[in-house]
Amino acid sequence: MSKAAAISVWSVQRIWRGHGLQPHRVRQFGLSTDPAFAAKLRDVVGLYVDPPAHAVVLSVDEKSQIQALARTQEPLPMKPGQPTTRTHDYKRHGTTTLFAALDVLEGKVIGRCMQRHRNYPPPCAGRVSLIPSWDGPKRS
Repeated sequence: MSKAAAISVWSVQRIWRGHGLQPHRVRQFGLSTDPAFAAKLRDVVGLYVDPPAHAVVLSVDEKSQIQALARTQEPLPMKPGQPTTRTHDYKRHGTTTLFAALDVLEGKVIGRCMQRHRNYPPPCAGRVSLIPSWDGPKRS
């Protein structure tokens, strides 16, 4: 930009900063091409806004390929005026997949790590066994 405008790099940066421009930052978005997207969206949002009677609504997500790492040595404790220190090296223990569910009514998060990643459905889909102690929905 500075070559094209025949000004210094610092001038370009000063002008961009003055106008709040950050050309190195990019936000992306995508629009669904599914013709039934609006109907599906209404169904999903409807579950959160007005869940069926005697139902538990879970919002489920998955994060795969999380590296399971451990430090090779224990960290050294903090001392007055000095932060805790730890080694830079670590030992790999493979990867794990985290499944998390949010009980929308109760506001509780339920999570489970799985050693293997298999095709859908995720392990928490349709299983009440993930919910530690569930006595039915509580409505106020």
